[in-house]
Amino acid sequence: MLSTAPETRTVPRYVHVIDDDRDVRRSLSFMLGAGDFQSRPFASGEDLLDSLTQLRPGCILLDVRMPEMDGFAVMDALAERGVEWPVIVMTGHGEVSVAVRAMKAGAIDFLEKPFDEAQLLASLERGFELLGDRREKADRKRSAGQRIADLSIRESEVLRGLMAGLANKVLARRLNISLRTVEMHRANMMARLGVGSLAEALTLAVQAGLEPLEQE
Repeated sequence: MLSTAPETRTVPRYVHVIDDDRDVRRSLSFMLGAGDFQSRPFASGEDLLDSLTQLRPGCILLDVRMPEMDGFAVMDALAERGVEWPVIVMTGHGEVSVAVRAMKAGAIDFLEKPFDEAQLLASLERGFELLGDRREKADRKRSAGQRIADLSIRESEVLRGLMAGLANKVLARRLNISLRTVEMHRANMMARLGVGSLAEALTLAVQAGLEPLEQE
């Protein structure tokens, strides 16, 4: 039986299975259901994409060879929508070139059919570890963005100048304000962000995607 340790896991882990073969979907659903996974089968990539807004983040088990919309088209569509859920592709035996192409397209792993439970579990464990890392990174970016958004326009300009490596005196000339005013905005910026060092402020700025002032 597919098993995931520890048994005390309480957070559901979702696996979205896309394969046009009904028998494969049934087999994988049974295999996943025997373990600590919540599975959702889809007969086509279109069905998955149509249901995205209703799905919980999870790993995607994706067959490459499907009519109308193949696995590569599905991965392209997911990327266009900004969906960064880990994708594990399923390929036919010996389709090495297909597997390599899938990995270049963003898949984290590939499984050659038929595969056993141990192979599936190893891939899923890696997938959910990556999903956790991506979710944590997205949370940090969202939190940083909210904090940066609280800055005034001038405080934001000062921070962008510091990101560009400009000294206070240079920044004062650049913004056409006094050195004392720059220092005041810098202090207010640090206090508003709740940080104790410039390094912390710069880290938040980078996480939020703030751009440094362009060099003149």
